[in-house]
Amino acid sequence: MGVSTAFHLAEAGADVLLLERAELGSGSTSKAAGGVRAQFSDPVNIELGQRSLTAFEDFARRPGGEIDLKQQGYLFLLSDPDDVTAFETSVALQNSLGVPSRMLTPQQACALSPLASPDGLLAAAYSPTDGHCTPEGVVQGYARAAREHGAVLRHGVEVTGIDLRGGEIAGVRTAEGSVRTTAVVCAAGAWSAAIGEFAGVELPVRPLRRQILVTEPMPDRPPRSPFTIDFATSFYFHEEGPGMLVGMSDPDEEFGFRLGTDDRWLGRLGEAVEHRAPRLAEAGVAHGWAGLYEITPDHNALVGHDGGFYYATGFSGHGFLQSPAIGEVMRDLVLGRTPPIDVSGLDVRRFDGAAPRPEHNCV
Repeated sequence: MGVSTAFHLAEAGADVLLLERAELGSGSTSKAAGGVRAQFSDPVNIELGQRSLTAFEDFARRPGGEIDLKQQGYLFLLSDPDDVTAFETSVALQNSLGVPSRMLTPQQACALSPLASPDGLLAAAYSPTDGHCTPEGVVQGYARAAREHGAVLRHGVEVTGIDLRGGEIAGVRTAEGSVRTTAVVCAAGAWSAAIGEFAGVELPVRPLRRQILVTEPMPDRPPRSPFTIDFATSFYFHEEGPGMLVGMSDPDEEFGFRLGTDDRWLGRLGEAVEHRAPRLAEAGVAHGWAGLYEITPDHNALVGHDGGFYYATGFSGHGFLQSPAIGEVMRDLVLGRTPPIDVSGLDVRRFDGAAPRPEHNCV
């Protein structure tokens, strides 16, 4: 979010300074599974995903850089009748917005993803233009182009406060000094609540650890398998180098900034693997890591502004994939333009008594 916003603002001629406490992408982006998709249930998420997919397809030209985009599709495996009904509704909405998704039979789904078992499946949803790419490549591409357009990107600089005068943004305090500015964009992911407090804006974002494993090489794995998700359990897998990347949520995980890995989730993960993709259980584990989801109460993003304090956070697992479109949106909000997608429903004030807008297709 930060480097995409920096690039789009700098390209538009704005004077941009990006401050990163550690290294670029070292928060959650470098730990993401890399999925990119437009298969959502909320129309705004569909549009953000679809616009971002178009940008990823054109990334080598603008902003420039190799992101290893593999549009091998996203495949949601469905074993609950209510989920089938919900996905049928979502696919109809996606189609109306130009997404080429469709419903499949279990047999069609397993033909696309041969590692998957049809046991208990009722249906599946698939879109061929979804896929995955390399998060670090996206970060570096945007960062390099932002600098070429005049943006200054500083890493190893921690923000310690925001100066307010008469309720308006006047500057940012850092461990290395102060910066005068009338506009601040918060794109701090799971750490955004603290930045919001500096500006007197409550951002209901909480960190939740998710773990990922990568298997040892699987020379006999099927070629060009889609990003496959067993929706009932959230177990998913896709190609990663010569092996497979495997992940799954842990319902017992508590909110917090824990980044270490542990084995507590492996029992439940093993059960899901044995049931839905038993061949994966035969592969050894090469390595793994943990990262943080940035969770909001309705699992939808917070995008908007309060005076000169702008925020793009709380994406609840689909932030990386929406970053190109959100960069455009934040550029236009900061510059007083009309964004290409109406994100007014994602303003944090929606929680002030309004009905939430939950996203069904979360992983």
